[in-house]
Amino acid sequence: MIGLELLVAVAAVVLVGTVIGRRLHISPPVVLLACGVLIGLLPTIGDVQLPPDVVLLIFLPALLFWESLTISLQQVRQNYRGIALAGTVLVVLSAGAVALVAHAFGLPWGPAWILGAAVAPTDATAVAVLGRLLPFRRMTALRAESLVNDGTALVLYSVAVTATVSTRPGALSIAGQFVASYVVGIAVGLAVAYAGFVLRRTLADPLLGNTATVLVPFVAYLVAEELHGSGVLAVVAAGIVLGQAAPRIGRSATRHQSETFWTLVTFWLNAALFVLVGVRLPSVVDGLSSNRVGHALLIVLAVVAVLLVVRIAFVFASSWLIAAADRRRHGEGQLASGRYRLVSGLAGFRGAISLAIALSVPEFTDAGAPLPYRDTVIFVTAGVIVVTLAQGLILPRVVRWAGFAPDTGLSKQRRLAETAAEEAALDALPQFVDEQHIDPAVGEQVRLEIEQHLLHLTEPDTEGPLTGRQEYLRLRLALIGTKRATILRLRDERTIDDTVLRTIQSTLDLEELRLRAYDAHG
Repeated sequence: MIGLELLVAVAAVVLVGTVIGRRLHISPPVVLLACGVLIGLLPTIGDVQLPPDVVLLIFLPALLFWESLTISLQQVRQNYRGIALAGTVLVVLSAGAVALVAHAFGLPWGPAWILGAAVAPTDATAVAVLGRLLPFRRMTALRAESLVNDGTALVLYSVAVTATVSTRPGALSIAGQFVASYVVGIAVGLAVAYAGFVLRRTLADPLLGNTATVLVPFVAYLVAEELHGSGVLAVVAAGIVLGQAAPRIGRSATRHQSETFWTLVTFWLNAALFVLVGVRLPSVVDGLSSNRVGHALLIVLAVVAVLLVVRIAFVFASSWLIAAADRRRHGEGQLASGRYRLVSGLAGFRGAISLAIALSVPEFTDAGAPLPYRDTVIFVTAGVIVVTLAQGLILPRVVRWAGFAPDTGLSKQRRLAETAAEEAALDALPQFVDEQHIDPAVGEQVRLEIEQHLLHLTEPDTEGPLTGRQEYLRLRLALIGTKRATILRLRDERTIDDTVLRTIQSTLDLEELRLRAYDAHG
């Protein structure tokens, strides 16, 4: 019953905290963390303990899978060197620097490395605070970096936990574990993605097809971990492969249902993690003496400072090395602007992944003794996240100061693709009319609709009065409102059944979503 109370409390806090954050223009994760602390003071909720492994298994696969499904593989290919370096070398450097600082503040090497692994990876969802301020290519690079560095951080975390609770592996063993973890994780992810591909292609029912998709990240994670590989990389590999294959195998109903489901689930899981850490903080603080709380706060400030310095230095150095390598190979190399490198250096937010790692730290060693400094690791991780999220409040101003050129690449590509698709449909129309024995009048009606759409697509964008396309969309949306009001009136008058209302309303909702999406993307 207590577990159910916690679930209801967390769900309510996610709803209320997010609304408050948006109304007050405060980062919602900060509000959620604070609300979590408040409900954590209640004895029936604050005393609930989540099994550490469950946190990683439930939250991590789902969050990473959706990010992997929606990442731009084309942009990842173009920025693969920077992404690979930031996702591996930068994580190791950050974790090592944090471990040194934590050890200097008195933590043993084991807990110090666990803390370093927890706060080393950046978070893709937290990076979304930049919204459309960054060019699409730069935003994608930050998202891709966060996917890769999660795998590296969890390998570091696994090694650190093993060394702390049981044995102390040698350098050769650690290197071998890294390589094996990457290879096994990617191999398992590809295999599970293939199985998911076959199932999705076979199952016509959207419910069954999406059930198979939901299983993919969890199966990939479990199998990879069982084989001593990286569950994170297995999930990421499976998500990227299915993200590329889904447009070829899925049906429209399946895709629509899937997007709605994953958007809701990942929003809730990401928000719930912040609440859960807030719930744990009162008991963590109770476990620390007043001196240790002040000591932990000093560690938070020191860790944030070292993470910022290491990241900015690495971004500037790696950009220079990549440009130098290009000059050596091709005779020329383009160096990213100093302003972009500064923004990228400041965009190292920590978020849900760090929380999941901190909450998954085991409570006891293999000998049955309490794991030393576990409460300190959780407290410092939460503090680092809060500070970096607060840093995110000023970052949009830095981005505007950087003066990036407006990113029109995606809108141009979208218009190009829609125009090509409509022209192909127009060319194929006579053949379909002949082969399927369609009434020529119907074919002519469809032809006029396609030509009208093409006319809207080729209409130039203006910032003055509404264009023909915008007037068309506004009129269609207004008429949908009239249709919806009419069927509601008929239901209230008991002329039609509720089932009929829901069927027609679903069709109108889909039409409205399509029109609004078209309007939003220009």
